[in-house]
Amino acid sequence: MPTETVRPDAPMTASVPPQTEDRGPRAAAALQVARAGACVGGVASWLIVGVGAIAMIVPFLWMLGVAFRTNPDLYGDPARLLPRHWTLHGIHAVLDQLPFTRLVINTFVFAGGTTVLLLFFDSMTAFALARMRFWGRNFVFIVILATLMVPFQVTLVPVFLTLFHLGWLNTYQGLIIPRATSALGIFLLRQFFLQLPRELDDAARIDGANNFTLYWRIILPNAKPVLASLFIIQFAALWNDFLWPLVVTNDINKQTLPAALTLFSSQSGVDHAALMAGAAISLTPLAIAFLALQRFFVQGVATTGIK
Repeated sequence: MPTETVRPDAPMTASVPPQTEDRGPRAAAALQVARAGACVGGVASWLIVGVGAIAMIVPFLWMLGVAFRTNPDLYGDPARLLPRHWTLHGIHAVLDQLPFTRLVINTFVFAGGTTVLLLFFDSMTAFALARMRFWGRNFVFIVILATLMVPFQVTLVPVFLTLFHLGWLNTYQGLIIPRATSALGIFLLRQFFLQLPRELDDAARIDGANNFTLYWRIILPNAKPVLASLFIIQFAALWNDFLWPLVVTNDINKQTLPAALTLFSSQSGVDHAALMAGAAISLTPLAIAFLALQRFFVQGVATTGIK
């Protein structure tokens, strides 16, 4: 067959499809549009974050401002963030009219003790539901989840009567024991335990570990993020709990700080400066706990429930 020969001086031409000739300008335009969209999205995200931050910070600043204001100054211009005349009346009222040190200790015992017991009982229950196989396991879990739909106020009177017959009113055990477990905690821990590989259980059982050893030495050390998250959530909720300590205790030496602050609210009037000063002081331990466990909290929220 005859073969074609290419002359050395013949120009080399590349066959370019006509439709690709404008691909360069079109790609550049598309890239510019994408960059503009990303810039707009970033600005919008920062605006949303800024608005949310302002919405959360302004009430806190207002609370601090009221703590250093007099009642006439507050009633004259409630929307003002900073007082016109600074005063320490609110802080002095909290420290002088209340056994403040005792109240802080009671609140720490109630919130801290209840949270520690809650983590222990909830983690054991979650371990049984997630890592052990037994008949009716899913039914038990559904029943526990169903209790989330029962308001706490529904069981308040029966629990109060039980504590009354046990003689546990105005006691630490009366404050702590009824709150020492949580369906929400069981749910969060179970979902986290389910994502841990089963090979950990098999390797531990080959080495002779029983169920408690597996729970205490294998599962719990790998669950630090979710335990820290649950600790912060429950400690904050219990520290700010008002209704339960108010119902169970009527002795000022056994009450918690939120319940004792009702002293500054009566039929004769409300001392807003003292209330806000007490609220601001009570927030300090929560802020410290969150800052100390923030890394674990974010990690636990990001990983809980992923399988």
